[in-house]
Amino acid sequence: MIDSHCHLADAAYAGDLEAVVERAKTAGLERVFVILEAGNAAEAAQARMLEALWPEVRVSIGVHPHHAHQYADDPDRAALVVREQLASTPAARAIGEIGLDYHYDYSPPPVQRSVFRAQVKLAREMGLPVVVHTREADADTIAILTEAGGGEVRGVLHCFTGNSWLALGALGLGFYISAAGIVTFPKSAELRTTFRDVPLDRLLTETDSPYLTPVPYRGQRNEPAHVSRVVDTLARLHGIPPGEMARRTTENFHALFCP
Repeated sequence: MIDSHCHLADAAYAGDLEAVVERAKTAGLERVFVILEAGNAAEAAQARMLEALWPEVRVSIGVHPHHAHQYADDPDRAALVVREQLASTPAARAIGEIGLDYHYDYSPPPVQRSVFRAQVKLAREMGLPVVVHTREADADTIAILTEAGGGEVRGVLHCFTGNSWLALGALGLGFYISAAGIVTFPKSAELRTTFRDVPLDRLLTETDSPYLTPVPYRGQRNEPAHVSRVVDTLARLHGIPPGEMARRTTENFHALFCP
């Protein structure tokens, strides 16, 4: 199994990072994909510690839409910061998480769009996949991926909570769809229906740790070992054994991120 999106460089794991890694390995994880905020020195330092503990770890670097306002005066500077950090991070395999979030008012939507577009263009130039965060911004997300990506940028819609329209739009661009712990929640029946229709060769699994802890661990801090619950849920939806789902989603991760 692979946790294709987690935040193990977050301060939430500073006190027990080694134990978290050991639990992930014991649970059968081959590796994790760690998301880093571009320009965040503390996260970069913890990521280096993590790589020493688990050399198979790979990372993605990007400017999250919540932080887009920091680049309001010059959206292209966001891409420059990402480019520079990618160059100094051998374990980096993607740009992200990037995207649009209209649910929260941390950054004005026009600024979010400009920063997102600049990073998608960078991904196109560098031939790297993108890890996309989208919330209540379906049409604009697909439009920017289409226009700035030019049909050349591949990636994943992480922690997917959208509808079938968004899923079909992403699949049409060659993207993958990633399930997080939300798919296990009792009230997520509609989301499970959407995931039932996602082709097996386009599925990824993640935890988004330390957030969105799956059933039956609700109320606890999330961690990569819990991705098995997401795998189990997807396996039931597609009518295949969990081991087969783990194998297929691992193959998909390798196909997209070339770790």
